[in-house]
Amino acid sequence: MVPLRGDHPHHASTISSRLSTCSSRSLKRLTSPFQRSTSAKTGIGRLPYLLPALVFALVTGGCGSSAPMRPDLFYSLDPEPLESPVGSPLPATLLVSDLAARGFLGGRQIVFRTETEPLQVQRYDDLLWADPVPRALSRNLVRAVRHAQVFEFALIPADRARADYLLGGEVERFEHLPTATPPRVVGTLNLALVRADDRRSVRDRRYSRDVEVQGDTPDAMAEAFNRLAALLAADVVRDLRTLPGPSRSPVAP
Repeated sequence: MVPLRGDHPHHASTISSRLSTCSSRSLKRLTSPFQRSTSAKTGIGRLPYLLPALVFALVTGGCGSSAPMRPDLFYSLDPEPLESPVGSPLPATLLVSDLAARGFLGGRQIVFRTETEPLQVQRYDDLLWADPVPRALSRNLVRAVRHAQVFEFALIPADRARADYLLGGEVERFEHLPTATPPRVVGTLNLALVRADDRRSVRDRRYSRDVEVQGDTPDAMAEAFNRLAALLAADVVRDLRTLPGPSRSPVAP
C-alpha cells in the first residue's frame, strides 16, 4: 500500500511557542513504537539530565539544529469487500448512518496502546488516516453490503432517500498494539439495525476482530488495519443475510 504524503510546515512566532512545539515532538518520538532504538527506561531516565542542553539548543539554534523531521504519512482505509453475492437481494433499502466514536477514535490520528501502559490511549503524531475512522468504516460497510447485494439498495445519509432499515452505531475500538506478542491491530463495532417506519430494533450486535501485523513498519500496520476493516464489514454482511425475507433464488450464472 502506498500512502499519501504531505508536509505540515511549522511557523513559530516566539521562542516559547517554538520550545513547546519542538519539545513535545521530541518527547513523542521517544514514545513512538516505530522510532525506538533504545529501551524506554534508558531514554526517559536520561532525559532530565539532557533538558538544560536541550533548552539551550532550542533557544539559540531553534528546531533547525535538530534532526530533520519525518513528513506526515496519510493512509487510506478502503479495503476490497470479502463477501460475494449469494442469491437475490432482499427487496428493501438499507441506510447506513455515519458511525459515532469517542475521543481520539473520532479523528484521523492512528491510535495505539502499549502493554506497559494499557490504560493510556496514545496517538501517532505523523501517522494519520486520509479520512476520520468513523466515516471510513461507515463507507466500508456500505461498499461491502452493495458488493454482496444483501439489499436491493444500500444508501448513505447524503443520498437523501427513504429507507426500510437503518444501520448505525459506534466504533468502540480501532487501535494498534505494537508491543503485543505478536504485534496486532484490534477493532470493535457496536451496531444496531432498526426499522425506519417505527424505529423498532431488529438487531443489536457487537463485532470484534484482531489481525496480526506482518512487519514492523507503518505500511505493514496500515495493511493490517485494512484487513481488519474488511473482516469487520464481512461479519456484518453475513449477519444481515440472516434477516427474514422472501426466499432467495440462486444467482444466474
